[in-house]
Amino acid sequence: MTKQNIHIINFKALFDILEEIKSNLSFEIFYYNDHKNFLQFLETEDIKNFLILSDKTYDELQLHKSIDKKQIMVLHEIPISIDKLIENINVCLIKQKYNLQSHTKIKDYNLDLNSRLFSRKSYQLKLTQKEIDIILFLFEKSTPQSISTLQNKVWGYSFDLETHTVETHIYRLRKKNKDLFNKDKFIISQEDGYLI
Repeated sequence: MTKQNIHIINFKALFDILEEIKSNLSFEIFYYNDHKNFLQFLETEDIKNFLILSDKTYDELQLHKSIDKKQIMVLHEIPISIDKLIENINVCLIKQKYNLQSHTKIKDYNLDLNSRLFSRKSYQLKLTQKEIDIILFLFEKSTPQSISTLQNKVWGYSFDLETHTVETHIYRLRKKNKDLFNKDKFIISQEDGYLI
């Protein structure tokens, strides 16, 4: 599981404390001595799921197009116990992850990983976890993926898995999509594999 990131701005003492206990934390920590340094970092990196900890409010952070106000945690109530602080950070990260997973864009569809709903316009389709895994795997790839690759990466490949298992799942997913959304070309079958 990928750890979420905490970016600490101009709060060296807090960074030093968290750095000492980082092996016990469920998140990665990074330090910036100035909010402008963080904004420069943000311009060069494509990050979506992060939390900013700061000792004061910075207008430039609040107004930045890539930052949601919910991604900023200003620590006004100091002193605070380290346990309480970590609990507050974890709650913010859980909320953020939940919200992020509710709106995964796949072409002109929305995939809600929390409720396993695949939607387009006003139509919704309930998916199985394996169907979600297939969609996410294929969507991340720019080239067609073979049945053996799907067996290996989505199913964790086992020798007793027959190729028709993959084909059956793809067929059912395509049929559900066609029946509800009237879209034939969601998962495209090519000679060398499947592609979204």
